[in-house]
Amino acid sequence: MDVIQRIAEELSVNIKQVEAAVTLLDEGATVPFISRYRKEVTGGLDDIQLRMLDERLNYLRELNSRRETILESIISQGKLTPELEQKILQADTKTLLEDLYLPYKPKRRTKAQIAREAGLEPLADAIFNDRSVIPEQLALDFINTEKGINDATAALDGAKQIIMERISEDAELLTDLRERIWNKGIMHSTVVKNKETEAAKFKDYFDYQEAINKIPSHRALAIFRGRNEDLLSISLKPAVDDKEEHQLCAQLVARHINVTNTSSPADAWLAEAARLGWKIKLFTRIDLDLKLRLREAAELEAIRVFSSNLKDLLLAAPAGPKATMGLDPGIRTGVKVAVVDPTGKVLDFDTIYPHAPKNQWDASINSLAKLIEKHQVDLVSIGNGTGSRETDQLVADLMKQHKALKFQKIMVSEAGASVYSASELAAKEFPDLDVTIRGAISIARRLQDPLAELVKIEPKSIGVGQYQHDVNQVQLSNSLETVIEDCVNAVGVDVNTASASLLKQVSGLSASVGENIVAFRNENGPFNDRKQLKKVPRLGDKAYEQAAGFLRIMSGKNPLDASSVHPEAYPIVNAIIKETGKPIKELIGQSSFLRSLTAANYTNESFGLPTVVDILQELEKPGRDPRPEFKSVQFKEGIEKISDLKEGMMLEGVVTNVANFGAFVDIGVHQDGLVHISHLADVFVKDPRDVVKTGEMVKVKVMEVDIARKRIALSMKRNADESSSVKGTTKKQNTGSQQRRQSTPQVDNTQNTLASAFAKALKN
Repeated sequence: MDVIQRIAEELSVNIKQVEAAVTLLDEGATVPFISRYRKEVTGGLDDIQLRMLDERLNYLRELNSRRETILESIISQGKLTPELEQKILQADTKTLLEDLYLPYKPKRRTKAQIAREAGLEPLADAIFNDRSVIPEQLALDFINTEKGINDATAALDGAKQIIMERISEDAELLTDLRERIWNKGIMHSTVVKNKETEAAKFKDYFDYQEAINKIPSHRALAIFRGRNEDLLSISLKPAVDDKEEHQLCAQLVARHINVTNTSSPADAWLAEAARLGWKIKLFTRIDLDLKLRLREAAELEAIRVFSSNLKDLLLAAPAGPKATMGLDPGIRTGVKVAVVDPTGKVLDFDTIYPHAPKNQWDASINSLAKLIEKHQVDLVSIGNGTGSRETDQLVADLMKQHKALKFQKIMVSEAGASVYSASELAAKEFPDLDVTIRGAISIARRLQDPLAELVKIEPKSIGVGQYQHDVNQVQLSNSLETVIEDCVNAVGVDVNTASASLLKQVSGLSASVGENIVAFRNENGPFNDRKQLKKVPRLGDKAYEQAAGFLRIMSGKNPLDASSVHPEAYPIVNAIIKETGKPIKELIGQSSFLRSLTAANYTNESFGLPTVVDILQELEKPGRDPRPEFKSVQFKEGIEKISDLKEGMMLEGVVTNVANFGAFVDIGVHQDGLVHISHLADVFVKDPRDVVKTGEMVKVKVMEVDIARKRIALSMKRNADESSSVKGTTKKQNTGSQQRRQSTPQVDNTQNTLASAFAKALKN
């Protein structure tokens, strides 16, 4: 109940809503199913709230499990006091819980433990509890040559180790000092001596420092990568004036153990123990803790960025079910060609050699023209890799020479196509086709329906992440799988055309059930109604309940099977049909009539107002797709390589990746340009995703071109002429940005220079 209550408070919802959602999740219901079809049960919790609820539920349950383990451990040691138990029960984070457990956690044999074994704990207690004693005199009683305590100095050193360990394991003190350093600390990175050349890609961090709690995710991950590659050294200073801060922290430790002056020998001795406890024990631990905290926060942000970009890419506008030709460009190895029908079925394939060394330009045009005419191709999808602009020009010449052929050419991202084509899945789907032809098929299909094709590719291979190989891979995979699940179920799946890869992402379906659906379809023909799904092996009642509403059957027996109305709610539609006297085909799409109906009139014990409202909206626009209308970018003719660019050019491009420092834009020259965050708009932009999304078409102005380093600086500002260059130090920066930089202690190159450096790193 504590978990339920806490989640309710965090989400600002009532306890009954959380209890209902938790029950459904524990029963195996998915977030898409609950948010779409159990609104009455949860009181209308949406998918975002449910995702947060699910995440917090797992965290708090893990916290409670760890709490029980810790209590059992301390009880077994006979050291659990009512006060300690209360603190452990009230600990609301894993960090605080581990801090409380620290003194009781089994550990290796420390100097303090050795001192205890030598009988020096009574000496430490005596000095700590009675400040009137003279430590040097008291220590004489603890000399024990058999245990290595040969004199009073050795006895006091051992006692000091015990006091230092106690100080370092004080949860309250550790928490206070950790937060103090988090708020005041400075992270400093330097290049490893004699590795300046090898570490050139980390040049911006050769002597870089910034407030630890202000370091953006991409910078933090960059310096940690540099350290992991043994090219950078990183250190934490407790404050700008680290010497003064060390002294202040030592004084805080002394005050914590009630040492307010050093007039007596015992106080002076304890003050020194506090100083050493801070320097050797506490700061060392805090240094590790805060670096870990920074890294974890940076990883979470990087995962959020990746997830956001992936969602935008998956929900990009589909060109639709049209006969499509996919071209996988290549220079020496030729251009691979594949033609698919409106459902994605492969009709034909070929390889042409329009470029050097064979230069079969005219022959290639003729080959493409024959294929386009033969299969009535509507769209030509051109991968944006090496040779793409040359291949784009080939298709442009084809359009000029064969004007009777009516088709549209579109450049698409081929990120991940090569990974898919060499995968076990592709080999299983096309066992008799060459790897390169599989890539052309993927390029064609991803234009027809990006979501259906991209789900076949390992998300990390799609290339829209930020330092994706440096983050926690389990967390990353879980987050990306969640995004895919949400996107697939938001759009819905045509059960008669979907691949097993797409079907396994549907609520309630596993990979094996997805394969069974495809096998059943191949053996028995297309599904005619949703009820047939129950005949699929291993698709039981529970899976059917979870999946049915997201599976579409187009042109089936029941028009409702093509909608998102769940079969369990068909009685509601039947009630509407009975009362209005209109058959289902006359109801669907009749906006004015449907809006005239009173939803409350059709509610019952099983289905409340939210469900009925959803049903009426779905009948109004059945199977509505949340994705935007398809549009294609038109790259400027004659601009095919970076050397063709000139400052001041206005170009169209497509956003390929969005990072915290800006957006990368493909303008058709084989090298993405960077629109730095300061050039995304005429107003201050806090988060680039507030302005642009992956896959979006944008108009940009070329601000600067560095051919040698293959860097292109772009701007989306309307007043770009008045703005200073994206690269280098800028004088007309946003005032808010200036204030933030001035208030943050740092020795750093400009954000713009950093952003340029990340352009290449992001591709890794």
